[in-house]
Amino acid sequence: MTRTLRDLPAGLAGKRGLVRVDYNVPLDAGQVADATRIEASLPTLRWLLRRDVRPVLLSHLGRPGGQPNPALSLAPVASALAGLLEAEVLFSAPCDGEEALRASRELGTAQVLLAENTRFLPGETANDDALAGRLARLGDFFVNDAFGTLHRAHASTTGVPALLSPSAAGLLVERELEALGALDRPGRPFIVAFGGAKIGDKIELMRRFVERADLILVGGAMANTFLRAHGVETGSSLVEEEALDLARSILAAGRERIRLPTDVMVLDRSGGEGERVESVGVGAIEPEMAALDIGPESRARYAEALRGCGAFFWNGPMGLFEDPRFAAGTFAIAEAAAEATAAGGFTVIGGGDSAAAVRQAGLRDRVSHVCTGGGAALEYLSSGRLPGLDVLAERRRS
Repeated sequence: MTRTLRDLPAGLAGKRGLVRVDYNVPLDAGQVADATRIEASLPTLRWLLRRDVRPVLLSHLGRPGGQPNPALSLAPVASALAGLLEAEVLFSAPCDGEEALRASRELGTAQVLLAENTRFLPGETANDDALAGRLARLGDFFVNDAFGTLHRAHASTTGVPALLSPSAAGLLVERELEALGALDRPGRPFIVAFGGAKIGDKIELMRRFVERADLILVGGAMANTFLRAHGVETGSSLVEEEALDLARSILAAGRERIRLPTDVMVLDRSGGEGERVESVGVGAIEPEMAALDIGPESRARYAEALRGCGAFFWNGPMGLFEDPRFAAGTFAIAEAAAEATAAGGFTVIGGGDSAAAVRQAGLRDRVSHVCTGGGAALEYLSSGRLPGLDVLAERRRS
């Protein structure tokens, strides 16, 4: 069992709550371009502020490689948070220095302190004990509300809670675990859709769902690998040659429960007049064609499969949806998920590009749950464990 906010002892007023949040948000010209992850953290922050806790926030942003990078500073995030939260938001850099420590101790009621990017320090991703100790000085207890980082054994996710007691999961993490846990007892039929590029990243989850799902829909570049494994010529499409045996094993295990595209949208470079986009059957992909989305027939078949489903989990786009020419498949699945939700199905979008597509389609509020971390969701569904959760459970047992 993971300790949650409601398991924390009474008498938190005046204490510093060190909160690991996931503010790894996109920036554009020094401004936050999408505040979804910031908004997702607000319930936990408000819960703490209502109890006169003084929140001190830790987060990473991007991959600065253990070196300060002004382009990846969290300073713009502090400004965005201040505009969303009924509290004054202070900012301090670096996250492990004496200035941050002093600011945490001087933090007043209805104030929040956001420290600079934890990944500006090389000890963060190395889970350095000394860095964890310096970060732990910033709080009197610890809350992990960064679901998207729970699969990382970093200083701010596993090192700090091993030092601070009590430690607990925040409301965002609690919501994520409840939604993913519901897939252990899914309504029927239970439909799963996988897309994206790499089978290897999702192989364990695919094997698990082959045993539990009623139907698995495959799209994206991943579908090319499955089609090749099935003996279909895929032209110049992206194929994971090293994953062909894995694909064959999944096809053999899933048999008729695995559905592959019957047509695809291809980019054809064979003509002398530049690129051409067209729909072709999967048996008609020529050498100069690259499949970059599922085709209209497959879109209709996949959408029809979702009608009346009891539960649906989706991870990975159906095509190169960043290019409008190859976005129709992904948006068709997003729309079908929204319709399935309206009909009473429980729908979970597994983070990453799938979550971005649902937001881009304006459907985020029309599905049951959108995960804030794709990698963490996949690992939790595959194994039922996450390093950032394990340490909280260990602290509870101790």
